[in-house]
Amino acid sequence: MAVRFILTEYVNQLVAQAVYDKLEDGTFAGRIPQCKGVVAFGGTLRECEDELRSTLEDWILVGLKLGHPLPVVDEIDLNKEPTHEPVDAL
Repeated sequence: MAVRFILTEYVNQLVAQAVYDKLEDGTFAGRIPQCKGVVAFGGTLRECEDELRSTLEDWILVGLKLGHPLPVVDEIDLNKEPTHEPVDAL
């Protein structure tokens, strides 16, 4: 049985959809169109991607905490209410 890390898959799918621009000063800006407000900057493309991933992770955590709707990505829907199993079922 393969283990799925849903949150990791979710973040990876969104980062794969990122759009990057090289700015006039040689630095980079990145954004994820599906995630309003997720923008990051970096001196290199790699730094920008790392910052964008970190910003996205924070955006997701704040969205979950505040109950904001998050985009459904590759059939991963983080908006669903969690289900709880009884302790004796474990």
